[in-house]
Amino acid sequence: MQRRPIRWMLLSLFFTPWLAAAGADDSATTKPNIILVMADDQGWGDMAYNGHPIVQTPNFDDAAATGLRFDRFYAAAPVCSPTRASVLTGRHPNRSGVFQWGFPLRPQEITIAEALKTAGYTTGHFGKWHLGSVRSGSPANPTAHGFDEWFSAPNFYDNDAIMSHRGKAVKTVGESSAIAVDAAMQWIDDVRKKPEPFLAVVWFGSPHVPHQAAPEDSALYKDQNKRMREFLGEVTGMDRAFGKLRDGLGERGLRENTILWYCSDNGALPRVGSTGGHRGLKGKVYDGGLLVPAILEWPTKIPRPRTTSVRCNTTDIYPTLLDVAGVKMENQPIVDGISLLPLIEEKVTERAKPMGFWNYAIKGIITPSAVWMGELYAAQQAGNDLPPDPASANAATLPTEPVVHAQGHSAWIDGDWKLHRIENDGKAKFELYDLASDPKEENDLYTKQAKSPRATEMQQALEAWLTSVDASYLGKDY
Repeated sequence: MQRRPIRWMLLSLFFTPWLAAAGADDSATTKPNIILVMADDQGWGDMAYNGHPIVQTPNFDDAAATGLRFDRFYAAAPVCSPTRASVLTGRHPNRSGVFQWGFPLRPQEITIAEALKTAGYTTGHFGKWHLGSVRSGSPANPTAHGFDEWFSAPNFYDNDAIMSHRGKAVKTVGESSAIAVDAAMQWIDDVRKKPEPFLAVVWFGSPHVPHQAAPEDSALYKDQNKRMREFLGEVTGMDRAFGKLRDGLGERGLRENTILWYCSDNGALPRVGSTGGHRGLKGKVYDGGLLVPAILEWPTKIPRPRTTSVRCNTTDIYPTLLDVAGVKMENQPIVDGISLLPLIEEKVTERAKPMGFWNYAIKGIITPSAVWMGELYAAQQAGNDLPPDPASANAATLPTEPVVHAQGHSAWIDGDWKLHRIENDGKAKFELYDLASDPKEENDLYTKQAKSPRATEMQQALEAWLTSVDASYLGKDY
């Protein structure tokens, strides 16, 4: 079955003829364009270049063999919405109360879109949002967080999805990942006429369950059972969309001075995903739930292929891009990430700051994208509109009570050492692993080293960090 190109009613607002490279031009003397691409539930091992024996990811493989490949790149959280908040803010998501999937991002937060706009960037979001309602009246929609243009879904979305174009529900036809890339490229064709650079955030809805690959993609895996066939087909669908994006940049003369940064939002799915042998899956603070594939292409600064084993984090994206753009924000709340520009420029070979993780023990908020977008489309076709869901409508309201301190599973990575703190019913237990010799986190050294300077210092640092996150949650950073 041949999939038709994406179409929507407001196509005329996006479409402009292809032009010779102008504005946001491809030279080392201008600020780079920036494109952030993110998968939804792709594990570290769900890439051919990371050793998956079946999946076909030729475009990702080519990018990994061309740019900077991160072999130890961590999602800030083991589930989707929190990690997405970390990308936009550079902060651990619990600081802004994005504890689990479906929690909205507070409008008080400073986002990468808002920060880069101070440097003249035009900004757009395309694909999965999952940080609040994408209805027009929402204080947590992409407009409220600094995006000039958006074509977004409230959560993961499948083929032929209904999307929100700045609050207006629009029916599309096409494979889900291609929907986001097509919208982004049509927007880029428009904004590249301007002298200012652009930021495009392209967040796929794949390979989140339920898996619904395009027929031509699932056909590549006809020897697998249906579950694996559809899952692997979705990964290949993402790969094809990513390739279309990369090729499109080249065709437009934008490739050399565009940062194209790809990663996933959390570790591997159960039953179908691959952690590459690491312990744990999505939802777990062990490395299998946190390590994700990540690639950065920027030919102006990365002219030859490289790999790095430095441990990096999605919280690093915000400070890195502000560093690149020369932006310093006034009243900047605490940032957990660090700029990776020195790493990109080959000036450092080690991480200068530990990383904290905290999967707070609370349920997520159900955000049924297809249902909500169908309701919005029906209401708007009848001449009406719908308000945002209650959680999003109240996104700006600050809590008055602290969380139950450190409840759930937290961890602290300092160099190659990882300390876990697991609290249930007010009792905490600790685990300690040397990731250099034990990347699968199988040999717990805490009992042997509980009174050692290393374990003591890491435990104190983790406790101090958790207290800092508590304070941020209460709004003390604003």
